[in-house]
This record gives sequence, structure tokens and C-alpha cells, in this order.
Amino acid sequence: MLTSIKTNEFAGSESKKLAMMYFRVAIILFGAQLLMGLIAAIQFIVPGFLFEIFDFSVARMVHINALVVWMLYAMIGSVYFLLPDETGVETVGVGLGKLAFWVLTAAVTVVVLVYILIQVGPGKESTIWLINEGREYIEAPRWADIGIVVVVLIFYWNVFATFIKGKKTGIVTVLVADLLALAGLYLAGMFFTDNISMDQFWWWWVIHLWVEATWEVFVGSLAAYALIKIIGAKREIVEMWLWIEVLMLFGSGILGLGHHYFWIGTPEYWWEIGALFSALEPVPLVAMFVHVLYDWGKEQGKAKAEGHEGAVMNNGPAMAWIVTNAFGNFLGAGIWGFFHTLPQVNIYTHGTQFTAAHGHLAFFGAYATILIGMMYMGIQSAYGVEKLKATFKSKMGIFLVTFGVVGMTIALTIAGYEQVLVERADLGGGWEAFFTAQNLPWYVQAQVWRAIMGVVTFVGFIYLVWDLLTIGKQAKAAQAA
Repeated sequence: MLTSIKTNEFAGSESKKLAMMYFRVAIILFGAQLLMGLIAAIQFIVPGFLFEIFDFSVARMVHINALVVWMLYAMIGSVYFLLPDETGVETVGVGLGKLAFWVLTAAVTVVVLVYILIQVGPGKESTIWLINEGREYIEAPRWADIGIVVVVLIFYWNVFATFIKGKKTGIVTVLVADLLALAGLYLAGMFFTDNISMDQFWWWWVIHLWVEATWEVFVGSLAAYALIKIIGAKREIVEMWLWIEVLMLFGSGILGLGHHYFWIGTPEYWWEIGALFSALEPVPLVAMFVHVLYDWGKEQGKAKAEGHEGAVMNNGPAMAWIVTNAFGNFLGAGIWGFFHTLPQVNIYTHGTQFTAAHGHLAFFGAYATILIGMMYMGIQSAYGVEKLKATFKSKMGIFLVTFGVVGMTIALTIAGYEQVLVERADLGGGWEAFFTAQNLPWYVQAQVWRAIMGVVTFVGFIYLVWDLLTIGKQAKAAQAA
């Protein structure tokens, strides 16, 4: 992966070379996210671990923000990768895109260093601008917020100008509409109000509509492109489901926002509306995969019956991650999300480890998997390999990472269940109840298992990086032989 930019197999496509630059930074930030998560998991069990050296609040902050930023990098890289293929022309403004890449990377580096080096201090107006805005997931200081918006606007202009110049497939049309929402909705979290309910109201617009609606449509676009490229799926099928997904996700995403309103004083009718529509979000993506794979299998069988070789899957590792995406999305965003979305349940589960369980599996299942799949597609293209087969490292990477994340999810669900029973239902949810629940053996054991599964995930990540660094070169050598 590190040398792929020098292999010169992109047929002069500067857009795809830029995509690989984004993928490299994304995988580094992914590793940083996992490392910070491990530190935070150990601090749950041993609260004094790195106390006043690297506090839990800092490890958690870097863990969550690295998650959002590495995915943003991988998303931008994925679009720059697919754009020349879908439009039939080279991406407009690649030079400007490279400048934006270096500006964003420098800004991210500065922000992370500030997070790590300036851990305590007074909360003033200057703190918001220079240190930390204090909103979970979007804690970047105001100057970095502005920088992110500028970078995304440059990215959007490049995509839009390329769309106008080239072919207008359904995939790119959806992307152009979706990326406008992706660029615009971040603005909802960039202003501050003194009323905490109002502040939380706008914050949820970023977290839910930015992450849980526009990102979901984005993932659908990537899945549609990948299925066409990897197994020769019919464009009319994937684009049909993509448009259904647009209708359901933009509709259900906006209405599903209501399930976050339980605690901030909005009308009660939002609770049931939010719970119902939030659960519908992953349905079209799973339906697309099932329909495409069924249709592909039918065509394979028909071709073999006639004595022909059917469509062949040309990228095993990418396909494995993309299939994991379809069902991980359904489990993490759908099933685990619905576990504690209903207001009758959420009154007990809100703020417990149930939320963390849902968050871990949803982000992994819905986004990380498809983005890793796109990285494998980038490597296949970079090395000019017709067929990329899974290696032992590929299989260990996907197995250990997936097993680790699912294990963490189960452990956190058990911890949340203990909190609901003891802290909320039995002891009434006060401070004493909180600390009592934190020290009970079921909770402690669950957190220990979460840390163990975190180590498993990190080992899987090492296999994944090892494979990304070597699989292209090995496949190239095998093809030459």
C-alpha cells in the first residue's frame, strides 16, 4: 500500500493516486483510534492507569474523534477513486484536491497534538477557538471546524465539476446530492447556544443526520459501485435499490432523529416516530446485497448450465469486507440500535454501556467495513492486478477484527444490562447507584472482556495492515508468473 503510488498502474489517473494518499492517512488514524480505545478500556478496569499522564477523558476524546476523521479521509479517498470510472473523465481540480489533503492532514496533526499535550485548563472563549469545543464526536476547536468545511467544499466542487463534465450515472448523481448534505449538515454543530437543550438539538442534527443519514446513503453508493466492479452486478439493480435507499434514509433519517429527543423536552409524539423510522435505515442496503447476490448466483448457474464460465469475483478481500458491511450494518445500526431506541426502554438504557455497544457495532458494521473494502479495491487497481485473492493475512485480518468488535459489543451489552437492572431499575439512577453498579462483578467482568476483545481487534488490525502492505506486490508477482 505504501509503494502503490509508485507502481504507475493507474493509467495516468491523478485522482486515483490522490485516493491512495487519503487511504494511507485513514489507516494510520484507524490504528490511532484502536490504540486510544485500548488505553481507555484498560482505564475502565484500572482507573489509575496513566493518571495525570494520559487521562481517560483525553484517550476517549482522541479515540472518538480519530474514528470520525479516519472515516472522513477514507470516504473522500473512495470518491476520488471511483469518480474517473463512473464519469469517464479525469477528476476536475485534482491539484486543488492535493492541496486540501495536505492542509487537512496538517490541521489534524495539530489538533491531535493539542488534545494530547493540553489536557486541563480553564474553559474560556479562546478555548473554544484554539483547544476544544467540548461536543462529543465534534470536539475539534473552531479553527479546525472552519478548515474542515473549507476542505469538504473544495472536495465537493471537484466532484460536482467532474459530474457536470462527464457521464451522469445513478451512482454519481446520488453521491453529488448526498455530498451536498454531508458538507452542509456539519455546519449545524458549529454554533453555540447558552441553552443546553437547544445546543443538544443542533448537535444531534450533526450526529444523526450527518453520520446516520448522509453517511448511510454514501455507503450505499460505494456498495453499488463495488458490486458492479467486483462481481459484475447489473447496474439497473444496484441503482434501483440505491434510489430506494435515498428515499428511505433521507426520510427515515430525518424522522428517525426524533429518537434522540427523549431527554431535551420536545413533544412526546417524536419518541415513537423516531424509534420506528430509525430502525428502517439499514433495510435497503441489506435488500440491495440480497437481490444482487441472488441475481448473480442465478446468472452463474445459467452460464455454467450452458457450458460457459459465469462472472468471476475479481477481489476476494474486498468482497468479504463488503458483505460484512451489509450484515454488520443491519446488526449494529438496526438490531442493536433498536434495542434501546424505544422511549419505554431508553428511559433506563440512556447513557449506559448499551449506547457504547450500539456505537461500536454500528460504526464498524456500517462504515469501517465498506471503507476497508474500498482500500483493497484501490490496491488492486494500483498494482494492475486482474484478480486479487484473499491471503492468510486477509482472512486473519477480517476474522480477528470482526470477532473482536462483536466480542466488545457483547461485553458492553452485558455491562449495560447490569447497569439497567442495578443502577437504574433497582437503585434509582443516582450517583450512589452509579458507583455501586460500576463496582459489581458483572460490570467489572464485562469490562475485562471488552479490553480482551479490544486486544483481539488490535491484533486483527496488525494483520490487516500487514496484508494491505504486501498483498498487491504478491498478487502482481503471481500474475507475472
